[in-house]
Amino acid sequence: MDRRAFLKGSGGLLVSFTLPGLVPVAHAQSVTGIDAAGQTVSKASTAKGEVDAWLAIAPDGRVTVYSGKVDLGTGARTALAQMVADELDVGFHQVDLIMGDTLLTLDQGQTAGSLTIQDGGGTLRRAAACARRALVTRAAAQWSVDAGTLAVSDGVIATPGGERRIGYGELVAGKPLQVALDPAVPLKAPAQHKLVGKNVPRVDIPGKVTGRFTFMQDFRLPGMLHARVIRPAGPGAKLVSIDEASIRDLPGVRIVRKQDFLAVLSPSEWGAVKAARMLQVKWDDPPHFPDQADLYAYWRKLPVSSVETPASKGDTATALAGAARRIEATYEFPPHTHGSIGPACAVADFRDGQCTIWSAAQSTHSLQGEIALTLGVDKAKVRLIYLDGAGCYGRNGHEDCSADAALVSQLAGAPVRVQWMRADEHGWDPKSPPTAIDLKGGLDAQKRPVAWQSAFYVAAQKGSIAEFPLLATVTSGIKRPAYVTGNISKNADIQYALPNVSTKVYRLTDSAFRTAHLRSPGRLQNAFANEAFFDELAAAAGADPLQWRLEYLSDPRARAVLEDVARLSGWDHKTARSIRRKGDPRDTMHDVVRGRGLAFVRYDNDRTYVATVVEVAVNRKDGQIRVTDVWCSHDCGQIISPDGTRNQIEGGIVQTISRVLMEELRFDTHRVTSVDWASYPILRFPDVPNIHISLIDRPEAPPWGAGEMAPATIPAAISNAVFAATGVRLRSVPFLPEKMLAGLKGAAGGKSKVAAVTEDKVTVEKATA
Repeated sequence: MDRRAFLKGSGGLLVSFTLPGLVPVAHAQSVTGIDAAGQTVSKASTAKGEVDAWLAIAPDGRVTVYSGKVDLGTGARTALAQMVADELDVGFHQVDLIMGDTLLTLDQGQTAGSLTIQDGGGTLRRAAACARRALVTRAAAQWSVDAGTLAVSDGVIATPGGERRIGYGELVAGKPLQVALDPAVPLKAPAQHKLVGKNVPRVDIPGKVTGRFTFMQDFRLPGMLHARVIRPAGPGAKLVSIDEASIRDLPGVRIVRKQDFLAVLSPSEWGAVKAARMLQVKWDDPPHFPDQADLYAYWRKLPVSSVETPASKGDTATALAGAARRIEATYEFPPHTHGSIGPACAVADFRDGQCTIWSAAQSTHSLQGEIALTLGVDKAKVRLIYLDGAGCYGRNGHEDCSADAALVSQLAGAPVRVQWMRADEHGWDPKSPPTAIDLKGGLDAQKRPVAWQSAFYVAAQKGSIAEFPLLATVTSGIKRPAYVTGNISKNADIQYALPNVSTKVYRLTDSAFRTAHLRSPGRLQNAFANEAFFDELAAAAGADPLQWRLEYLSDPRARAVLEDVARLSGWDHKTARSIRRKGDPRDTMHDVVRGRGLAFVRYDNDRTYVATVVEVAVNRKDGQIRVTDVWCSHDCGQIISPDGTRNQIEGGIVQTISRVLMEELRFDTHRVTSVDWASYPILRFPDVPNIHISLIDRPEAPPWGAGEMAPATIPAAISNAVFAATGVRLRSVPFLPEKMLAGLKGAAGGKSKVAAVTEDKVTVEKATA
């Protein structure tokens, strides 16, 4: 049975909604709407400083939580419910979450940066603590007893002997709490937690396993039309003409257009697909992209919009000039597509000057404004309701698809479902920008590091999150910034205590790539260069990479993850090279060599600590690199859900291995050409490595994120492991077989992977691999 038949049999395919009139949230103190499950929901307040804006307690004692953050398949629904239930002293299954509905939830910022638990959960936790304190105080006053003598369990307040008992629902009686949100409210001590730190089964998994869960792609509205947007020949193309006669024979098909935005509609999805394929369109298609072979040369020649200096310590130039040994290297990271497994989908209904959109976007609140601009209406007239999509690793195609649906609905005057195809997702989602990094390091006569100089060439940020340049916005004639790539200079500066350090970040103004966040944006690329180059210096000094890191890190938590991963992996620098594994049929004594590499990161240099050891198997005959084992030590402070944290770490590791070994956006001068899984391959199940995770739980510490942190260690760990196995340095992602073979050939031909020259009696080693 295929999934569609399975869903039909389970009743999970059709969900009907009643569309309420929209309430301008910015001017309302209470709202009533239909939630994502089709239930009428009344909310007592929209003021951030009031507990009623964050949770409500029904007469039956059930707790509804309003979260501006959403669950992108990460298990956030479960973890946030654990935090609220523990702080409020109610049962886990008494908590329901409404997430990402712009009418019913407040803007807590985009669901990104692994901040859902740290920031979003922190607010909900304080709201729950304030509610509990107020309810206990209210019961104490009603009974004329000391509030400190009362106990609460499963939402029931009781006196010490149990003579008097009252449930939250009875105490509230369906009325607003009218309690201020106190940012300094005392929270429970870890010893009092019953749910936080425990494995609680995820609430979404049963529905997903049985097919009853409603993904965005499953959602339907009564009477809706199906649409396909006709994509231009390339990002710079302009619409010249349409031959409407080419689809005249298709029943019920319509065309809508606004400048270069073009779409076809049909009562059936297959009808829309056929119309999109058959419609004859002419485009003026000028070149748009640089020549791919010259990507990094093009990138370096772009205008510099600004220069940042994350680190400046000592006199690096003088220290380099006086070094006994100098090493130089350049690292490169290409553009990637998000590659969400399920192409984007959205449903919109524009009526009476207002638009409701069901979307899998990770940033429903910021998207609200950009769609309003696209439609030419006030922001308060646009409502987004979040439904889970099939994969989201940054700002992918969901936002664009949502704007597509909204604009088509407005132009057609009917509810509309837009389903992207694979070529849409791969070809038109915003990409991660290219990155180039130059590094120089110096060692003294005792082989100790005396200088570190780095220059990062990264994309500029031209717009805010709320100004994300949606395809529908731009093609319908509204000028917007070219990209949004904020915070990608994070982790450019190193945490190692070296005497002379200089780090510069050059922000480049580009017009070719429409870019946005992709998992661990910037941090992954920056940590790749820093951690691999640190290993280069260690190798030049003949030092153990682990011991060198420990020597130049004073932070005890940084040292702890490194020592822990060494224990977990059985790290031994002397035996980390030319490892043999008996019994693996893919290894032969002559063709396959193995090695281990290490990398460390403190994400953003102020949050989660991660240390990772990777083992690779390199086939010297065909150049194939396999990651066979990964050991990861992870300290994200207080752990809310251990199993959920492991899920996040494992998923991030697997995806990043795929990005490092296989993924590379392909394009010609007009368009993206890697528009399917054949031209943009990803890691398959047989190549998923053994992953070993050690979670360092710190219950007294703030909870930090886990989704984007471990990935930042993977590229450097793989590069370092390849060097340990083969003596070849790979510095340009992806590490394709042809690159590996070229490095091996250079080594076999007597050419050093690092070309050494002498200048003024100082050895300067320049990377060429």
